[in-house]
Amino acid sequence: MYDRILLPTDGSELAGRGVDHGLALAKALSLPVTVVSVIVPLTGFALQGIVQAEAMDSYNEGRRKEIEDLEKIIGEKAKSAGVVADFVSKVHLSPAVAILETAAERGCGLIVISSHGRRGISRLMLGSQTSEVLSEAGIPVLVVK
Repeated sequence: MYDRILLPTDGSELAGRGVDHGLALAKALSLPVTVVSVIVPLTGFALQGIVQAEAMDSYNEGRRKEIEDLEKIIGEKAKSAGVVADFVSKVHLSPAVAILETAAERGCGLIVISSHGRRGISRLMLGSQTSEVLSEAGIPVLVVK
């Protein structure tokens, strides 16, 4: 049915629930997983010149370190579950687009993703990467709340 499961994560507790669910499913189905983390680049006109370059370097380095730490934690969980996992880190303005690109590039047949389940104005204000993945994906998406 599926050849590989994609597990997007931003390192949050909520995303961790989706990763854990995805790893359990991968174990039950004897499937490998790809874990994707997306770094959203700093943007804005408030930062200028050297300040902007320093802020971006600091931000990028901090995010890379967070992702390295996250990969170690998830890698250990996958290993304990007997699940083969590979990791992808992308820099992209839209996490949803990066998630969908990764699913296509890695031949994933299922995306397991978390959602806050926000509604109304809070959803409009904060956006929803999960909703965008759901609406644009050409493969099944399992949403974990």
